[in-house]
Amino acid sequence: MTALTKLTLTETKLFFREPVGVFFVLIFPALLLVILGSIPSFRQPNPDLGGARVINLYAPIVIAMSIAMLALSGLPQLLATYREKGILRRMAVTPVRPIMVLTAQLVMCAVMSVATTAVVLAIGRIAFDVELPRQIAAYAVAYLLSVVASLAIGLLIAALAPSGKGAGAIGSVLFFPVLLGAGLWLPRDLMPVWGRRISDFTPLGAGVQSLQDAAGGAWPQLLHVAVMLSWTIGAGALAVRFFRWE
Repeated sequence: MTALTKLTLTETKLFFREPVGVFFVLIFPALLLVILGSIPSFRQPNPDLGGARVINLYAPIVIAMSIAMLALSGLPQLLATYREKGILRRMAVTPVRPIMVLTAQLVMCAVMSVATTAVVLAIGRIAFDVELPRQIAAYAVAYLLSVVASLAIGLLIAALAPSGKGAGAIGSVLFFPVLLGAGLWLPRDLMPVWGRRISDFTPLGAGVQSLQDAAGGAWPQLLHVAVMLSWTIGAGALAVRFFRWE
């Protein structure tokens, strides 16, 4: 086993020792989909949506929420706590460099997110007859862009936060407007035109629409791809500029 693999497994074990984090990252998204799917009107064709069902719209939104939980709350708070406690500084003088900890965290977040997504898609299909994505390659691209854009924002929070609690507070403040743009409170298809336009330029608003497009058999729109890449490059560059190991 490589050092990165061992470190990733160690970080994963530490993650599973926090039951609250495990619940909100791995269980709550699937539970939320079940709750939403249990609403009879959400399972019926909606004339305002051209005959589509609300539950079909919420599947990618719930996936976006699970990405946001990991990227905006879990990742920055953990990295900021490691820095605050001097863990990253002590690692700097060992063969396990701090950058390896960062890489292990990113790998763990990606794996957890993929697992949650698979569960949500399976529940949607089995319990509520939500169709699986028709364009798998496009769905994978949209999903990857959503994840990297969100993780870049999470790294920026970790770079700027003075402490673990500070990172948690910043992540919580950003969490709700990001999910508002993704359509958690009002799906994009039901938003007014101006609301949908604003959502187009948010990282997960663009991500949710790209996932919906791929689920319907189309490729993500260039605007949404450009938006997610811009968030990735912009937030990533700032995170590299301001990140401190101690």
